[in-house]
Amino acid sequence: MRDLEATGIATADVVSALEDAVAERRWWADQWPEGCPYVEGLVAQDVQDGLLETLGRWPLCTGCGPDATHALYIHPELGGPDPMWVCEVSGSVVAPLGALPRR
Repeated sequence: MRDLEATGIATADVVSALEDAVAERRWWADQWPEGCPYVEGLVAQDVQDGLLETLGRWPLCTGCGPDATHALYIHPELGGPDPMWVCEVSGSVVAPLGALPRR
């Protein structure tokens, strides 16, 4: 939610998409409790995938300057503890999940 707010897209539709992703991953975690450390990153990926269809690439890179048009991606890719937003171009870590800078 903090990353959605920081990037200025926390509209009702987007928050609903987040809530849907959380509900689906909650079920997933109930079925596989050992997977709980992966949930945060997987929810972020689910939201990112859903927004690609409606709003386009999100979040855009904040590490390569204000004119960057490429996206950030969650790493580790399949989730895990301490997920980070990473620039798809440079491969550098831009921010931990939930700590994107305000635009």
